[in-house]
Amino acid sequence: MTSAADESNPRNPAQINPAQIKAVCLDIDDTLLDSRSAARSSLRELLGTDRAWPVWQRTTDRYYGRFVTGQLTFDDMCVERTRAFFAAFGERIDHDEARRRETRRMAAMQRAWGLFDDVVDTLDWMRATGLKLAAVTNAPGAYQRKKLAAVGLADAFDAVVISGEIGIAKPDPRIFHTACERLGLQPSEVAHVGDRLSTDARGATRAGLRGIWLNRDQIPAPRTRGADTHDADTHDAGEVATIAGLRELPELLVTEIAAPHFADLVGQAP
Repeated sequence: MTSAADESNPRNPAQINPAQIKAVCLDIDDTLLDSRSAARSSLRELLGTDRAWPVWQRTTDRYYGRFVTGQLTFDDMCVERTRAFFAAFGERIDHDEARRRETRRMAAMQRAWGLFDDVVDTLDWMRATGLKLAAVTNAPGAYQRKKLAAVGLADAFDAVVISGEIGIAKPDPRIFHTACERLGLQPSEVAHVGDRLSTDARGATRAGLRGIWLNRDQIPAPRTRGADTHDADTHDAGEVATIAGLRELPELLVTEIAAPHFADLVGQAP
């Protein structure tokens, strides 16, 4: 476990500010579900190879951002992303053909949905401690609820907050505050874990929660480039704790965030 603001000092005193954590919010995609692997699998089924994965990622980032900001519906985003992806390789396809290919790809991806192997034990541990749990995600409501049901997490949370259902997306503080309200807690009593440093960890920190960056790929934390930067992931909103997997979360909750009622459960962590 490290601090995203100072990876050389994993126990940075500035971020160890003991508090009574009573709930944990978690992102869904690439935090609980291995969505990237499922998406790569779907691309292989569509193309016979996943060598174009970097192009698909860049195209997805561009078009998904337009969905999150309300410029495109989810269905339109999927179709337009597919058209743009094939156009990048010189193939121009119309709307109907793009929809046919996207339908095939989406079906393959849904068959490949699965949890990371550290999810179930960690959720069980948190539940056993008496922590409340919430899912906070940027996506359409029906799609995410279908996803949770498919991997056996439909009833795993005390609250599920989805941007498509409330019209607010991470990193807007209001989506985190909505989760806290539904849990009946103050932001200072809640931690949020997600794979996006800016959207999840720093967004939660700005909202008054304890932001935790789940950095499964162990990539270096971006540094602040100045107050006028347009790159949200380089804007430092204060230090956040960093874990490389969910199995590190119980220790973080016990030692660095120092929730006192966890003390006798240290040896029971997954």
